[in-house]
Amino acid sequence: MYQPQTYPNSIDHWFSKDAQLNKLYPETIQLLAARHWTPVHIARLVAPFLVTHPGVKVLDIGSGVGKFCLAGAYYKPHASFYGVEQRKDLVEHAENAREVLGLQNVHFIHSNITELDFRQYHHFYFFNSFYENLLDNEKIDDNITYSTYLFNFYHKQLYKKLKEMPAGTRVATFHCLDNKIPPDYHLVDSQVETLLKFWIKVL
Repeated sequence: MYQPQTYPNSIDHWFSKDAQLNKLYPETIQLLAARHWTPVHIARLVAPFLVTHPGVKVLDIGSGVGKFCLAGAYYKPHASFYGVEQRKDLVEHAENAREVLGLQNVHFIHSNITELDFRQYHHFYFFNSFYENLLDNEKIDDNITYSTYLFNFYHKQLYKKLKEMPAGTRVATFHCLDNKIPPDYHLVDSQVETLLKFWIKVL
């Protein structure tokens, strides 16, 4: 397992800039950052919206190597961040980074979202983790099956699970089509040239 350089007593150092946090991961993972991993500045914008009260549980849907969860846990230490990811090796990279940072309020789950009970969590972050099913290149790896069918299937699952959540549930989406979010979630804000959107369920 890749072992990043450590900086004693200076967790702030890792979050000083995005390129620095990427150094928690091996070079092969760093090369995927621009397309697949949430930048630190996006996590900094999302965390205050999703963390509505101490003890809130935030789920990152398709958490990859855990950058959003790690940044969220750093910026909001009184909340708990959970990441669900179907690739075991990415979960291992996320756990390794968490251990280096020493964050106690972040957890990673090796699972598929179809197997997860969303009602265990309060609010959600989604960086269109299903999109690679539509691309012919720049996939994370060749270790899983890709297809248009899976793109549509996973979105239907996400739609259904979000629709079952209670009023007041918050969702932040990054690079996601509006029609993938149930209509009872109202758009309350958008940033980063409308690529980052904030939703609240009202019904």
